[in-house]
Amino acid sequence: MMVDPALRHRLARRADFPALSALMEAAIAELQRPFLDPAQIAASRALMGLDSQLIDDGTYFVIERADALAGCGGWSRRATLYGGDGSPGRDAALLDPARDAARVRAMYTHPAFVRRGVGRLILTLCEQAARAEGFARAELVATLAGEPLYRACGYRALERFEDERGGAPVPLLRMSKAL
Repeated sequence: MMVDPALRHRLARRADFPALSALMEAAIAELQRPFLDPAQIAASRALMGLDSQLIDDGTYFVIERADALAGCGGWSRRATLYGGDGSPGRDAALLDPARDAARVRAMYTHPAFVRRGVGRLILTLCEQAARAEGFARAELVATLAGEPLYRACGYRALERFEDERGGAPVPLLRMSKAL
């Protein structure tokens, strides 16, 4: 799949929070529907979302086409593997690039922009930035909707699990890729 040449990227700012939250809500509600039941979609809202630490760290990207927000996502040099500001079990400890894998985090594509290369662009930006900081591997937690993209981009399955902290079991897949 080709990346739409009209896509632009920039680092996210705290002023983007309202637009990012709306995009995440649309992505969870629409793109997860073929894979999850309504209770699991509701639980996903509690487990996923924006991690403001990524914005503060300068590792979260916004993807735009013209004046529309097409997607967002980032990477982290911190231990938290997935989840937003409200998710339990977060860990802001810094990772060691010589030993640990960088984390690809909080990737969302607006439903109006699926299959246009938004996710591939975000992954490319994350992988380049993590590599530039000395990381040799990246890990992420994929939803069922995101798994095909990550596999197509070279990520390999490590562990399937369910997260029930949102009130219903949400199937997830931990994946890894050498950078």
